[in-house]
Amino acid sequence: MSKNREIEAKTLLHKETYQKIVSDFPVKSDFVQENYYFDTPDKLLKKHHISLRIRIYSDHAEQTMKVPDPNPVQKNYHEVIEINDNLTHAQAKELVAKKHFTFHGNIGQYFSAHFAKEQDAVSLFTWSKTRRILMNGPQDCELTLDATSYPDGYEDFELEIENDDPVLIANVLTKLESDYNFKQNSSNTNQSKIARASIHKK
Repeated sequence: MSKNREIEAKTLLHKETYQKIVSDFPVKSDFVQENYYFDTPDKLLKKHHISLRIRIYSDHAEQTMKVPDPNPVQKNYHEVIEINDNLTHAQAKELVAKKHFTFHGNIGQYFSAHFAKEQDAVSLFTWSKTRRILMNGPQDCELTLDATSYPDGYEDFELEIENDDPVLIANVLTKLESDYNFKQNSSNTNQSKIARASIHKK
């Protein structure tokens, strides 16, 4: 299990811009993850700005909950507390197949502390599949490039810059915007994958 603060700038990109960035920096890791999203029928977690998912990789998995940071250290970028519990590949596949179950581990403890009456109503409601490429970007800052597909066949492309140093994020983002001719705006910045998966479910 891990619990950590996550500070990141997230920007949706045109496919051509995504491809240019992918071709220009050294690749650190390249893998596929399946993302399965959970909430109650009345969207309790969404109302509290909480996201809950199971991520399945080729040989392991994890359950992840992102909750608002009660004491944010900056105001410019997306900031949450991320709670992770490790799962085996087999455990995750079994849980996703059930679609409806009670979460255990540290995420289960969070539910018990905050939503004890509602935790049994949590169920799977949509999914996405992401090819994630981690790259060594400007100033040795790690870049995450995601190509994500959704249940109805829609696909999008996203740049994430996650770092504990907001100044570094700003500097790297400014350079990439200049070099690749894109700009963060209200329609392409910090857009939730869960929201997109909800829109593009069958």
